[in-house]
Amino acid sequence: MHSITARLLRPALLTLLACVLTLSALPAQAASPSRAVLEGTIQHCLSMLADPAFANPATRESQRGKIAVEVRKVFDFEEFSARTVGQRWRTFSAAQKQAFSDAFADLLLATYLGQLQNYNGEQIRYTGERSNDKGTRVEQLTEIATRDGKTIPVAYRMLPKNGTWVVYDVIVEGVSLVKNYRTQFQDILTSASPDELTSRIRAKVEEVRSRSKS
Repeated sequence: MHSITARLLRPALLTLLACVLTLSALPAQAASPSRAVLEGTIQHCLSMLADPAFANPATRESQRGKIAVEVRKVFDFEEFSARTVGQRWRTFSAAQKQAFSDAFADLLLATYLGQLQNYNGEQIRYTGERSNDKGTRVEQLTEIATRDGKTIPVAYRMLPKNGTWVVYDVIVEGVSLVKNYRTQFQDILTSASPDELTSRIRAKVEEVRSRSKS
């Protein structure tokens, strides 16, 4: 379900956690509100990633859970879900929307937080931001420089919601996470119900979690 997406989101989450190395070096007053939200979350995540509790296999899972809490503060998985399902979202009941959003969030977190121990100090550059005319949509632009000399552009699409800014899509090397999953989920929904799609996602979550413990 996520062979393409695994390749895409891993550098995106690593960038989210790592780009504070660049952002924190810049004057605080230079940060826009959306960038400040990213920076605050990143700082919390990096501190937990550097904590000896993360290096210790006995406490790593607990530390991953704390990082997941911080990621949820800036990644709006309900917004991710609505945009990923697309027009079919309006046919979901309120209960189905909640169940799908919870399952989708668990899938993303289970899949990619397990790879955070692979972070190895990659260098990040904050390259700017783009916004629409009304300032209601913003793209925070970053680049990640890998140790093999490759540069990966990563953009975080954000919008204001409930008095803060949230991420609703991630663009890695020009490919949208939302659009990538939308293609997969729409194919499933042509022959399956929303409940069946959620059940498949839940099964995938259990598979990922079981594999990570082996």
